[in-house]
Amino acid sequence: MVQNIFDIGERENRVINIVKAQHGLKTKSEAVAVIAQAYEDTFLEPQLRSGYLKKLDKIRKGKYKKFSSIEELRKATS
Repeated sequence: MVQNIFDIGERENRVINIVKAQHGLKTKSEAVAVIAQAYEDTFLEPQLRSGYLKKLDKIRKGKYKKFSSIEELRKATS
């Protein structure tokens, strides 16, 4: 277990107390752990949404031209 001492503002302290009360936790450390887990789930490793997967499949099925060289691509675009 890692122990830290840090200063937080009054507003942040209220948020921690609210999380602690909502989840029926005994300590603020447990509340901070819940907040950290929620942050990780939301921002660090978001799950792919089904709508995004459908959009990705649509992009993959699109019409594309294949080029064997840069020169061939340049000829096609000019």
